[in-house]
Amino acid sequence: MDRESVMRETRKSRWYFGGIASCAAACCTHPLDLIKVHLQTQQEVKLRMTGMAMQVVRSDGVMALYNGLSASLCRQITYSMTRFAIYETVRDKLSSRNQGPMPFYQKILLAAFGGLTGGFVGTPADLVNVRMQNDVKLPPKLRRNYAHALDGLIRVWKEEGVRKLFSGASMASSRGVLVTVGQLSCYDQAKQLVLGTGVMTDNIFAHFLASIIAGGCATVLCQPIDVVKTRLMNLKGEYRGVIHCLTDTAKLGPKAFYKGLVPAGLRLIPHTVLIFIFLEQLRLYFGIRVITST
Repeated sequence: MDRESVMRETRKSRWYFGGIASCAAACCTHPLDLIKVHLQTQQEVKLRMTGMAMQVVRSDGVMALYNGLSASLCRQITYSMTRFAIYETVRDKLSSRNQGPMPFYQKILLAAFGGLTGGFVGTPADLVNVRMQNDVKLPPKLRRNYAHALDGLIRVWKEEGVRKLFSGASMASSRGVLVTVGQLSCYDQAKQLVLGTGVMTDNIFAHFLASIIAGGCATVLCQPIDVVKTRLMNLKGEYRGVIHCLTDTAKLGPKAFYKGLVPAGLRLIPHTVLIFIFLEQLRLYFGIRVITST
């Protein structure tokens, strides 16, 4: 008796969907990212999350919460598009070849490589992003007053040299590794486990639950290195390098590496959720059609 084959249609993400989804998420969570940067660059803990937000609004108005948005979007286009393109393209090819999902350890290794590459590519935009967000804290004479991301990149290149554009690249790449492992590989694995229970189908609720898990993992993994990266990028020559910055931060105690953890989590977890909600919707409606027989 012949077995009838059933044709099933699935959709795969296009390589640039991750960058688009990350830009959309950044527009929603940028104020939280700005407050996180302000908290991390305090030499002494003087203000908490709410107090810092109120200070920014009182001194420069509500729109100051969106300082550096153009640089944030530029960073997502470079950093996030690179890491998602590497991870999803290679994952889909290997999964098709093996006719099944990759083992978790392979997802971690692939995410680490994508994050390392994306972190390096996105360093110039990240540097400008941190500076533009932190400008409102500086006295008027010391403000850099970049008009937008492109203006910031050109001015850093002309005034400080090409090497300065990649200041903190090692920390940005290291953070890229950790946050990408936390977000992409953990999201994939969490989604696989959630769908494997049979309780949920591949819908927005499953995506929401898996992305919350991924956001929590990413926050815990990347917060210490995020603090050091921000301090390296923002300050003007106070540190001789990564080791000097690490030792100087360590003098403030272990908690210094988790300065701004709550706002970082409040920013990164919703940001992660929004990225994957947007990504899954892009995949569903505009993804590449794949017909398989079962």
